[in-house]
Amino acid sequence: MILIFGGAYQGKLDWAKKEYHIKEEEIFFCTAEAKEKEALPGIDLDAHVIYSLESFTLDCVRKGIEAKDYMRKNRDRLENKIIICTDISQGVVPRQKEQRDWREMTGRVMNYLAAEADEVIRIFCGLPHKVK
Repeated sequence: MILIFGGAYQGKLDWAKKEYHIKEEEIFFCTAEAKEKEALPGIDLDAHVIYSLESFTLDCVRKGIEAKDYMRKNRDRLENKIIICTDISQGVVPRQKEQRDWREMTGRVMNYLAAEADEVIRIFCGLPHKVK
């Protein structure tokens, strides 16, 4: 598994597409609204690339599911995946409880995935920095 993270609009997906020769049809774009009415969070663990993991965690917050536990239970399905997440941990702590819960849950799932990943890469201004 490869975990790619970085701030918003830093070129994470563009860099990954170029570096790993990713085709558009290989990417699952998470959205917090994707499966709003379903009990399970909106994510496709069969996709080669999972983009916008932070939207998955927001969906989990709204559905009362711990994202880290969900990923742990599905660990075997994460082999050979590329997971891309926007780092939402920087800046002022939000006043809204849902926003704080979202930041915390995203941090927990990123910590778990980073520990499990073969590679962890931070993208800043379109440039990669290999963390692990």
